[in-house]
Amino acid sequence: MSKSFHDLVAFQRALDVVVVIYEVTSVFPRNELYGLTSQLRRAAVRACSCIAEGQGRLTWGEWRQFLGQARGSLFEIEAQCIAANRLRMLTDPDHERVIAALRRAGKALAGFIAWVRKNEHAAKQPSNRAT
Repeated sequence: MSKSFHDLVAFQRALDVVVVIYEVTSVFPRNELYGLTSQLRRAAVRACSCIAEGQGRLTWGEWRQFLGQARGSLFEIEAQCIAANRLRMLTDPDHERVIAALRRAGKALAGFIAWVRKNEHAAKQPSNRAT
């Protein structure tokens, strides 16, 4: 197990989603700054942050809960991107780019959630403390 959330592939892939979301929303209409632009950016940052915060928790159950929240945020981003694409704020190529980043992040996160589930029954407390 890595000592820092920075080293987690799931965190790195979620951070990739943040970057892509900020790039594609930079061209959204100005009147959407507090609408879909803000919602997409917050959901992307939340997914990334939940992975980090989960690793800082003291029990496996808490850790798994935060990973589940990160997963939910990835689904939220996908739904919002579908809406943005239908509203013609998000081009088809950018939509495909976001979906590809979400798939990579989701796959890494699913693997990490499976690892946590497997290990939560084998140990009393996660060894996630940074030294």
